[in-house]
Amino acid sequence: MTEIVNLRQARKEAARQAARATADANAVQFGRTKAERELAKAQAAKAARDHDAHKRETD
Repeated sequence: MTEIVNLRQARKEAARQAARATADANAVQFGRTKAERELAKAQAAKAARDHDAHKRETD
């Protein structure tokens, strides 16, 4: 025979899975620690300084 399914529970489980998928996507996009963010910011600043240091001065 077939399995009896409670539709309310099935809807809640589907909503949980959708929320979990959204949370995982956000974790990939925004989920960096403070140390990682500061390191990336410092590396970008150093790269900008190094790039500016190699510019020629026009007279």
